[in-house]
Amino acid sequence: MEQFFALRKNHSNIRTELIAGFSSFLATAYIIVVNPSILSKAGLPFPAVVTATVLVCFFSSLMMGLYAKNPILVAPGMGLNAFFTFSVVIGMKVPWQTALGAVFWAGIVFLLLSVFNIRVYIVRAIPKSLRHAIAAGIGLFITLIGCINAGFIVHQPATVIGAGTLNAATLTFLAGLFFTAVLIVRKQKAAVLLGILFTTLAAYPIGRWYATALTPLVAWKGLLAWPDFSLIGKLDLVHSLKWSMVPVIFAFVFTDMFDSLSTFIGLSEAADLLDENGEPRQLKKSLLTDAVSTTMAGILGSSPGTAYIESAIGIGAGGRTGLTAVTAAFLFLPFLFTAPLLSVVPAIATAPALVLVGVFMMKPVTRINWSASDEAIPAFLSMVLIPFTYSITQGITWGFISYTLIKLASGKAKELSPALLIITLFAALSLWL
Repeated sequence: MEQFFALRKNHSNIRTELIAGFSSFLATAYIIVVNPSILSKAGLPFPAVVTATVLVCFFSSLMMGLYAKNPILVAPGMGLNAFFTFSVVIGMKVPWQTALGAVFWAGIVFLLLSVFNIRVYIVRAIPKSLRHAIAAGIGLFITLIGCINAGFIVHQPATVIGAGTLNAATLTFLAGLFFTAVLIVRKQKAAVLLGILFTTLAAYPIGRWYATALTPLVAWKGLLAWPDFSLIGKLDLVHSLKWSMVPVIFAFVFTDMFDSLSTFIGLSEAADLLDENGEPRQLKKSLLTDAVSTTMAGILGSSPGTAYIESAIGIGAGGRTGLTAVTAAFLFLPFLFTAPLLSVVPAIATAPALVLVGVFMMKPVTRINWSASDEAIPAFLSMVLIPFTYSITQGITWGFISYTLIKLASGKAKELSPALLIITLFAALSLWL
């Protein structure tokens, strides 16, 4: 294991990687329930989507760990499941079986792009300043998610967002936040994991009195449940190839591609998971894993899989190799049978970790040349629009568009590669999809 994952070379060890994998799992486990709750609105049976979700998480993260050897989890994407349900099935009135077929064909497109290294060229075409900005933007984004999950930041009619009410729930969040922060400052390797456990224990006694703020991820309905495999192979491959489905397939391709690319670049930059050329480590294999995950999702009965920004929690806990992803992958399997156990860890327990991961991911901001306005302005827009629009895709899309337009308008067209021009064109087209 030491040699296979090159633990010593990556300045890690088995204990750290196991803790990191457990931390990433705890931060990502909500998808086991959230994904089925969204897709069930499209008519897919909830228990079957739970099974599909767990299997996608397991096989995809396992492949990322063993094949790409990166500490990044792969699971059904949160923006993608909403697009599947509300835009495709409900909005366009496409049968969910046909929508699953579209997911499969999108995965095939991913595979072709990955095999022929086209996606690698796309990543390498992204300017360094935008890469650094994406990393910081994702950090701000997951910090915002953590604050919202804790009820520390809430919707305000007058100001759009604002501070939430100080109550037992938010005070528990703050206690967990400062507890975790102190452990990090004291360089405790298991700081993130211990913070999650501490906040869970602190939240448990007040759960009865503040049930609204501390609603568990799964309502307790027992301990065991047999997996439901009824969605496997239910995709409609024929009708999903109709011309009317081409925009849907393209939308899946574009959204998943830029979500996964931006997440992977951001995590790689922030955690220094780079090769000797300064490129994200094992890039082609990681992108191929993402492609296989999307193809597999269509077959198993889920929306597309993608690299998860919550992997930053495991990376923050010291995870640097594929053993982190492998550990998390196997932690998903028991929930084929014991999904109700997720109710033990409320969403508020991972909120402090999400907030503090933002600190880890702000480091790349120092590498942006803020004195060069043609680099700084697009980078700034990309960074702030990720949290402001609550969308990684929107942030990177406007980053590309602004970067290209500013370079063209300032007479620096020679700095734009053909690949970047093509990316910008597709980014602009996506705004009208």
